[in-house]
Amino acid sequence: MSENKTASEKSISIHQTIDDVRSVIDLHKQNGKRVGFVATMGALHAGHISLIEQAKQKSDVVVVSIFVNPTQFGPNEDYDSYPRQLEADIDECRKVGVDMVFAPDRSVMYDEKTYLSIGIDQLNEHMCGGSRPGFFEGILLVVNKLFNIISPDVAVFGQKDIQQVQIIKQMVKEFNHGVEIISAPIVRANDGLALSSRNAYLDDKQRTTAPGLYRALRYVEQQVTSGVDQPKLLLTHQKSELEAKGFEIDYLNLFSAKTLQPAETLKKNEEYIIAGAAYLGKTRLIDNILIEL
Repeated sequence: MSENKTASEKSISIHQTIDDVRSVIDLHKQNGKRVGFVATMGALHAGHISLIEQAKQKSDVVVVSIFVNPTQFGPNEDYDSYPRQLEADIDECRKVGVDMVFAPDRSVMYDEKTYLSIGIDQLNEHMCGGSRPGFFEGILLVVNKLFNIISPDVAVFGQKDIQQVQIIKQMVKEFNHGVEIISAPIVRANDGLALSSRNAYLDDKQRTTAPGLYRALRYVEQQVTSGVDQPKLLLTHQKSELEAKGFEIDYLNLFSAKTLQPAETLKKNEEYIIAGAAYLGKTRLIDNILIEL
């Protein structure tokens, strides 16, 4: 289906089938248009809008997908309760000048029985992959599908999900997708909390506590850039500080930006990710800072 608004607003088309979205994109490609893509699970916030704005700068036509992907949720995670607000999300896309929204049902994206999967070696052993088995395999599966459906020239992903960005870049390289991947900076609230759709789960007290994760990462960044090259004790102390504030730590560490492996001794002229994930109540928060020594 498609939808057109008044002349004062840019027209936006809404598509629910693969054939429909492909036919429109093929026309744009035949006219020499460069296609930009932002993959989302909906519940759009300012972080998503920043990705869309970057896509607009790099392309002629911007496509946003809105699909809560079941293959990246574990059996005890929040697939059923994940916020879904399609009409509000489409309104947001219209306001910021998105050209096309692809909002498929689950049955459009996945057959009832599937026989193939994507495996990952090493890059998902730590960080979020270490505690969420199957998570990145599910992300690669859906992103691979979306790239095949939309054939974008450029795709924008957020740095907040830095492990996802690095793994997708590797997939593009190894699978020869021919898509330029852009990593967009993290968008934060005034108190430093990285914006996330899951922040809606936080109660008022937890919301006040939540920026503590970013402050811990910033403190580690300051110490490391000041010369600390063996951060184990520093990280242990920060974990204890966060636990005292009510966080349940999943991980807090420095990782090689290239291999995503933990870095015990830091070296000059190398890029690292200071990354953490922690629960406040049932809400899982993630954040990171990229540094080059």
